[in-house]
Amino acid sequence: MSANEDQAVPSDNSDLKQLFDRYYTRLVYFSAQVVGSQEAAEDIAQEAFIKYWNQRHDILPHPLAIKNYLYSTVKNASLNVARHQKVKADYAASLGEMAAVTESLDSAIIHAEVLAQLHSALSELPEGCQQISRMCYLDGKKNQEVAEELGISINTVKTQKKRALQLLRLKLNPELCAMLLFLEF
Repeated sequence: MSANEDQAVPSDNSDLKQLFDRYYTRLVYFSAQVVGSQEAAEDIAQEAFIKYWNQRHDILPHPLAIKNYLYSTVKNASLNVARHQKVKADYAASLGEMAAVTESLDSAIIHAEVLAQLHSALSELPEGCQQISRMCYLDGKKNQEVAEELGISINTVKTQKKRALQLLRLKLNPELCAMLLFLEF
């Protein structure tokens, strides 16, 4: 081994500082390309030097062997970080999807309960109010359509709807009534 190569093999802290100065920036750049974060890349490069220093007696004391060791260590650590970032991103995405499904299911449960209460309350209305309410609110027909279909005046339809709402207010809880009025039933 030549004297020049001998200088590249750290035997004390000053030699390690020289090695650090020589490779640190390169290793950080290399790692940043993999992990996408300068800060994470700096941590990875620093950890590679610590790992090298702790295992220096097990590594061939040749500059090329040391350089390869550092790059291999940084590469493996960077790939581990990148994999971990992907797992976290996938998990976060699945939580978002799960939250949307849960919200959708919760909404479906609420909707089913509201409809059940509404159907129950509607069934207790007088026949005329019940029929007009079902046609308007559940079937989505306009007042004019209901009037023509039943052969009654539009004012009768409006009066029956108003009467139905008054009776429903007595049968349904206040929150449901407010929601029905907000949604125009």
